[in-house]
Amino acid sequence: MNCDDDVRPAGISARTLAYYEAHAEAFWEGTRNHDVSQNYAALLSNLDGPGPHTILDLGCGPGRDLAYFRSLGHEAVGVDGCASFCAIARRTSECEVLEQDFLALALPAGRFHGVFANASLFHVPSSELARVLRDLWVAMKPRGVLFASNPRGHNQEGWQGDRFGCYYDLERWVTIVSGARFQKICHYYRPEGKPRGEQPWLATVWRRSP
Repeated sequence: MNCDDDVRPAGISARTLAYYEAHAEAFWEGTRNHDVSQNYAALLSNLDGPGPHTILDLGCGPGRDLAYFRSLGHEAVGVDGCASFCAIARRTSECEVLEQDFLALALPAGRFHGVFANASLFHVPSSELARVLRDLWVAMKPRGVLFASNPRGHNQEGWQGDRFGCYYDLERWVTIVSGARFQKICHYYRPEGKPRGEQPWLATVWRRSP
């Protein structure tokens, strides 16, 4: 991968979060009506038992997905490093929202049946990703389910404007997440119904290994 060697992970995270702080309201207005029902179903259909479940929305942003999970009766908890997102999410979802940088997560051990990481983990620099995944593993219950959707690519990473991203292909992504003690359940590409060249998003579903 081609990451700027002179930029430390903490600086990468700070610059990306600053972008979201500056565009929080516009981001909320631009994404609040996005249809991610396929992703909701991918997580919820693989959780054990009828619920209600405790679900962590990793990178909850302004709270769209928190509000959805709460509407179904689940205990939804958000985490985001952007203070403005956290404030909007608390207001719009009425859920617990933790303000935490992904590179400094402090989550309760064994709390969550599921983790919903929709368009969030790709912001983690590759050098830090295994550690972040281990933090999630610790925070999950046995047989917990991790959903992740990220823009795909050819294993490159770097800046798109003021946002940092990693763009993995399926093979590399599976290698990384499997190495963090998760077992792959399934994967698919989005938006559904499009030719593969018009599906920029890779979605994967994982079971927490013992």
